[in-house]
Amino acid sequence: MPSTSKPRLAPSAWAIHLALLAMPAMAQTTTTTPAAVGTLQEVKVLGTAEEELKQAPGVSTITAEDIEKRPPANDLSEIIRTMPGVNLTGNSASGQYGNNRQIDLRGMGPENTLILIDGKPVASRNSVRMGRSGERNTRGDTNWVPAESVERIEVLRGPAAARYGSGAAGGVVNIITKAPGKTFAGSVTAYTLLPQHSDEGNSSRLGFNLSGPLADKFSFRLFGNVAKTDADSLGLNATSLNTAAGAIPPAGREGVRNRDINGLVRWDLAPGQVLEFEAGFSRQGNIYAGDRAVSATGTALTGELAAMGAETNTMYRQTAAITHRGNWSFGTSRTYLQYEGTRNSRLNEGLAGGPEGSIGDANAKSTSVLDNYSLLSEVNMPMKLGGFDQVLTTGIELRQEKLDDPYSMSQSTGNGGAIPGLASNRDGKASADNVAFFMEDNIQLNSRLILTPGVRLDRHSQFGTNVSPSLNASYKLTPEFTLKGGIARAFKAPNLYQSNPNYLYYTRGNGCPNLFPSLGAGCYVQGNADLDPETSVNKEIGIAWNSRGYAAGITYFHNDYKNKIVAGMVPVGNTASNGRILQWTNAPKAIVQGFEGNLTVPVTRAIRWSNNFTYMIENEDKTTGEPLSVIPRYTVNTLLDWQVSGAFSMLFTGTFYGKQEPRNLTQTGAAATGAALAPRDAYSLWGISANYDFTAKTRVRVGVNNIFDKRLFREAVNSSAGAATYNEPGRSVFVNLTSAF
Repeated sequence: MPSTSKPRLAPSAWAIHLALLAMPAMAQTTTTTPAAVGTLQEVKVLGTAEEELKQAPGVSTITAEDIEKRPPANDLSEIIRTMPGVNLTGNSASGQYGNNRQIDLRGMGPENTLILIDGKPVASRNSVRMGRSGERNTRGDTNWVPAESVERIEVLRGPAAARYGSGAAGGVVNIITKAPGKTFAGSVTAYTLLPQHSDEGNSSRLGFNLSGPLADKFSFRLFGNVAKTDADSLGLNATSLNTAAGAIPPAGREGVRNRDINGLVRWDLAPGQVLEFEAGFSRQGNIYAGDRAVSATGTALTGELAAMGAETNTMYRQTAAITHRGNWSFGTSRTYLQYEGTRNSRLNEGLAGGPEGSIGDANAKSTSVLDNYSLLSEVNMPMKLGGFDQVLTTGIELRQEKLDDPYSMSQSTGNGGAIPGLASNRDGKASADNVAFFMEDNIQLNSRLILTPGVRLDRHSQFGTNVSPSLNASYKLTPEFTLKGGIARAFKAPNLYQSNPNYLYYTRGNGCPNLFPSLGAGCYVQGNADLDPETSVNKEIGIAWNSRGYAAGITYFHNDYKNKIVAGMVPVGNTASNGRILQWTNAPKAIVQGFEGNLTVPVTRAIRWSNNFTYMIENEDKTTGEPLSVIPRYTVNTLLDWQVSGAFSMLFTGTFYGKQEPRNLTQTGAAATGAALAPRDAYSLWGISANYDFTAKTRVRVGVNNIFDKRLFREAVNSSAGAATYNEPGRSVFVNLTSAF
């Protein structure tokens, strides 16, 4: 990427930061009574700021038991979506790649949801090129850990997520894997899902988990997984309107082949001192269903590749990490260093406006390589200051992202002439560094009130300094009622495609803005090194009630969202041949607000009824009046868990989705008309499953999804059919068998 006036970190700065990170490891250990081997000694009487924030109203936890009761067919997003404030959407209201939906927290979009595995950032989706609508042809990053290897999933929304830095403006999903055990144990799980309708893809997987001691002070954990979900049939979404004159119907859900292996060795090197070495490899290959970004008709090749179930893109992810957790005389510490390497190999998808996202040659493939390095070190220090018990957290985090995607630079300028700022030798390489310092203090002012102020200072190599202050509070009104609230500023740096002035794509005219039609040489959209980071001020306030197993709560959230990055609709100049030049730019302001709530009722000792809801008041770009993404007006999840006997249990689930409104403008800024304004009406889905424990080590769960066979169909490639941009599959049955040893 060409250099800019914005500061970059010199090698000497990296060395200084690395030295600071090493300091906790050189401190003296505590001389108090040592903890048992394999545990960290507890020296504090008050939780850390991070622990306190995980009790905020916008935080939910999914346990391993929850996942056993509702095993996802393929992707963890299937169960994460059942939490309040969570939907599955695209990153815009365009409808492109409508079935490749990702986690969207509180309507802020998937790109504002930070995915973590064991607290470490996951960014493989950033290796996928971003198109003009702001969409990537990706499944996201929630499918790198097999369901049976998850200990719990923490879903943090709103102010609680601000401490995690860039990309967490909507929230954080932290997938925590199972830790090594003290005795040798393992399990094997087989899962299969069979749809009632033959035009919908089935799923199957086989996975294992092993853990236990290796030698004195050493233990291990190993998990692996093979899985396959078939693509929907090519004709699933065919209607008399969208298949006229031999057109290819809008694509259903693509399939995926998964291969995962991950190992961890734990060394309890001294009392209260733990060192972990981890390495993993995953492969995800799609099974093509005919998807393309904008082409309504498709091509003969589209149909051929879909009919043969071709693997048109394959993602390889490799990780290696070292983690240290320590218990010292002054408190506790955590330090990790992680490498994440992603190779994204795919058939070339068109860069031009007409065939954007369409495959033109079954033999032309390119690979983008993304290398991410992250290092974090934090120290938690219990103390008494000013007469108040508190736990002060200080830390530093370094991230480096390096992308090499030559194909994304292959769009020529032959039709339009020279473009200012475009390098003569565009090699596809781009990088960004970020160093962050953060400080939080969890202060117990009295037996009822806890305040958690914090601040995070990020220094980005391209986009300068960002300060993210936060303040969270918890006040116990009575032993049963607690009032909680928070406010925080969050930010997201532009991605390496949006900020690279050498990243270019071209439209021959159909994709030019409505107010600025083609002058005869089409329009170019160019990366912009002068973008500002997206920022948001996230606020929430909620009240929770807990008494004798009953629980209820309601939370209001409000996000003021500024500088959302969009493809501009106003040309910044023309080429010598009158090709209009547009750039990525910042939209002034958007608002997201709504309510979340929960209700849990222990009907009897054996029956537990759990519910949550989300109601969106507003989700709107204030400049255009457009929705940020297409999400339901409300979502209600209900679950009835019945422990019939010690070995037999049943689960009844239901989800209600409210009306979904599409955008009012086309991708060129013109007013949408006709079917493009059609909403998707409210609907509900119901399921039932039963579990039986044959022995203490062997269990089986069988279930029926979508009992009443409520099917929804994708009616267009993009939003020309309004909000009908994705499929909801019909009735299916599943079997999940686990044998432990």
